[in-house]
Amino acid sequence: MEPEFHWETWRQPLIFLITAGVVVPLFRRLRVSPVLGFLIAGALLGPFGAGRLAEKFPVFSMVTIGGGAGAAQLAELGVVFLLFMIGLELSWDRLMRMRRLVFGLGAAQVVVTTALLTLQVGAWLDLGPGRALICAAALSMSSTAIVLSVLSETKRLNTTAGRAAFAVLLFQDLMVAPLLFMVPLLDAKSGALASSQLFWTWAPAVLALFALVAGGRLVLRPLFQLVAAAGSTELFMAACLLVVVGASVAIASAGLSMGLGAFIAGLLLAETEFRREIEVTIAPFQGLLLGLFFLSTGSHLDFARVLQEPLAILGFALGLVVMKAAILYVLARAFRLAAPVAREMSLLLAPGGEFAFLMIGAAMAARIIPDRAGGDLLLVVTLTMTAIPLLGWIGARSTKSRGQEDVQFAHLAPAFTVADQRVVIVGYGRVGRLVSDMLARHDIPFVAVDGTPQLVAKARQDGVEIYWGDATRPGISRTRRACGRARARRHHGRALSRRERS
Repeated sequence: MEPEFHWETWRQPLIFLITAGVVVPLFRRLRVSPVLGFLIAGALLGPFGAGRLAEKFPVFSMVTIGGGAGAAQLAELGVVFLLFMIGLELSWDRLMRMRRLVFGLGAAQVVVTTALLTLQVGAWLDLGPGRALICAAALSMSSTAIVLSVLSETKRLNTTAGRAAFAVLLFQDLMVAPLLFMVPLLDAKSGALASSQLFWTWAPAVLALFALVAGGRLVLRPLFQLVAAAGSTELFMAACLLVVVGASVAIASAGLSMGLGAFIAGLLLAETEFRREIEVTIAPFQGLLLGLFFLSTGSHLDFARVLQEPLAILGFALGLVVMKAAILYVLARAFRLAAPVAREMSLLLAPGGEFAFLMIGAAMAARIIPDRAGGDLLLVVTLTMTAIPLLGWIGARSTKSRGQEDVQFAHLAPAFTVADQRVVIVGYGRVGRLVSDMLARHDIPFVAVDGTPQLVAKARQDGVEIYWGDATRPGISRTRRACGRARARRHHGRALSRRERS
């Protein structure tokens, strides 16, 4: 007896894949961020778009995107993979070098914005101080997923404005877990903060965080050395997915954000020789799951609610963007960022972010925030998030040329600086080592790639900047750009040119 086929099981995945196949090529051809395309598609196909039409015309039910738990979990994985990739691009040393922007500008933005928004939200929604504080903290967050995607697609991540925006976003990501802890500490009836439970809420999370860092330092490198020695691409991919999802689930089980666990795992792997190959392996999963996240975010947009109270909702959305942009601009200038840089960063970070859905959703589930008020806030956040690509374009047009900007302000965030030209040596055998010795003798920077894990491990112990990877894969172009820009020269274990020998 053949198993019964359930069309509903496959309907939403097919809709997503079809949407991705249409949105990405179309919007790239129009030179518009695909992020905006996914948000618009989510609004049109969601329960407030095609879902409402399906009530009168059942045929629209075939293309309606629902809000199932499975889709929500997959959408959350998009942010998880994005934060893992961010961690890979950083390291503990680089994070410490960025501490002035991360723990200075980032902390000031969260504190000042939350304090001022508490008054505004409390007056608009008629909420008590505790409930207004929860909502204001959620609205103070920015969209890590959309902002970094826009910066990456427009080649703006390595500008000073991109670095400053990333530093603020990084502190916001670190604050997600503490802010989420505030929700269960509020009494559902009175809205007062139950501070007596604070220690018992924090203790397991802190222990889990230390356990992940300590365990990761001991386990991750030997694990990938064993996997790399096996020579199986599928096994390596499985190990990458295991680390990302495993670290996220481990941290989430202790009450922390899944994205924080993935970010820490990326930081731990950033110092290993497997960093570049992991980046190439994970990139397709990140792009696909982020598209699902944006599609899910757009489905929260209720056009009918906007039409019912256009002045109130659109006015609050505009007020939120203006207030956050003004605060960010003043703080950025106080931290000695140039006016064009501060303007671009403030426009990018002024809209709301995806973590507002987590905080406000948790508060609504706990009956701390009324459903009507929470729904209006989520609608405001979604409206502002759809404006990020446009605001990013406006901000980029207002800044100075990229070269002048980086030269003048590179000292503010040196974590992203890359050598202008580095030779990439593909293969680090006998001839490859000879080439590296000659390059070092002439003070020519280089980076090496080899597919033998034992050789790579030994070379890294000797202080050579070398990564494990398969140079025949198409993704090696991504690795080459990451290691030394597109202008990097390659030497396949052959002798240097006559000019370089001299």
